[in-house]
Amino acid sequence: MSDDVQAVPVYEVGRLAHAVLDTVGTVVVGKRGALELVLSGILAGGHVLLEDLPGLGKTLTARSFAQALGLDFRRLQFTPDLLPADVTGSFLYDQRRSDFTFRAGPVFTNLLLADEINRTPPKTQAALLEAMQEKQVSVEGVTYRLDEPFHVLATANPIEYEGTYPLPEAQLDRFLLRVSFGYPSRDEEWEVLQRRMSRRREEAELRAVVNPATLRGMQAALEDIAVEDSIGRYIVDLTAATREHPSVLVGASPRGSLALLLLSRARAVLAGRDFVIPEDVKEVAAPALAHRITLRPEMWLRRVDPSFVVGEVLEKVPAPASGALPTYAAGFGGREPGTRITEPLEPGR
Repeated sequence: MSDDVQAVPVYEVGRLAHAVLDTVGTVVVGKRGALELVLSGILAGGHVLLEDLPGLGKTLTARSFAQALGLDFRRLQFTPDLLPADVTGSFLYDQRRSDFTFRAGPVFTNLLLADEINRTPPKTQAALLEAMQEKQVSVEGVTYRLDEPFHVLATANPIEYEGTYPLPEAQLDRFLLRVSFGYPSRDEEWEVLQRRMSRRREEAELRAVVNPATLRGMQAALEDIAVEDSIGRYIVDLTAATREHPSVLVGASPRGSLALLLLSRARAVLAGRDFVIPEDVKEVAAPALAHRITLRPEMWLRRVDPSFVVGEVLEKVPAPASGALPTYAAGFGGREPGTRITEPLEPGR
């Protein structure tokens, strides 16, 4: 985050975030928990993988968030014949200028919907790696910076489906979290039909609640969310425990710890707090860590899910009870380190 970004007050971030969720919720029915996770990923500055069965609202969710957040939006359908240049762009010969000019690809946007990302071979999937990590694109030795904010919301079908390519571990690790929606209840599905009949058209248009500059200010505000030392060590212990679990071949990397830190801060903001508690970490543990875990081959035969491993880790690793301030934030909010925090800061404090 550049220094010229003006952070939005923490209490205002929570209000705006819930306004965004309410707006998206007028189109995406009955998935408030999943929508909060997606918005948490965006507030934390990361990329989100929406993995679920076809027809459960993944594409609609991405488009709705783009509209509610006022972001420039592009959708790229990943297919088996898609080339890396179709993602990043390429140099084309301009006959009028007798020179090669760069034609920017769809990655040059604020929010890119990588639709069905696992229907294209790993070579094309990898075209997003540099953009997602460095927020830049290199084409034929020339590097182009992407405008901020930049987020990738990728949808993926289950790997058991026909015509899918498993996402490489390096690609999965670039996603801050993975979210699944699941089937709606009968009442929720009936409400979807009612809303479709009410608006009398297929597409739903949402008003913009914020703009890109405000979103960047909301993201900058997360740096002011306090994380006490015992909470930070709890995050590290959880991630390290995934590497020691007997069912795991490769556990979560330190990038998993960073994801837990960033997402737990976002969850604290949504809850109206300027500090993280252990429950924030627990709520985002499975979405942040499960896709970073590689199970032993025999576990696949037993149909063990990585989320189950994260659940066992949460049960075994003791959560801290401390509410003290972190050592890195001495004097934060006018209080001395070690003072217990029992309620959110009042606006302006």
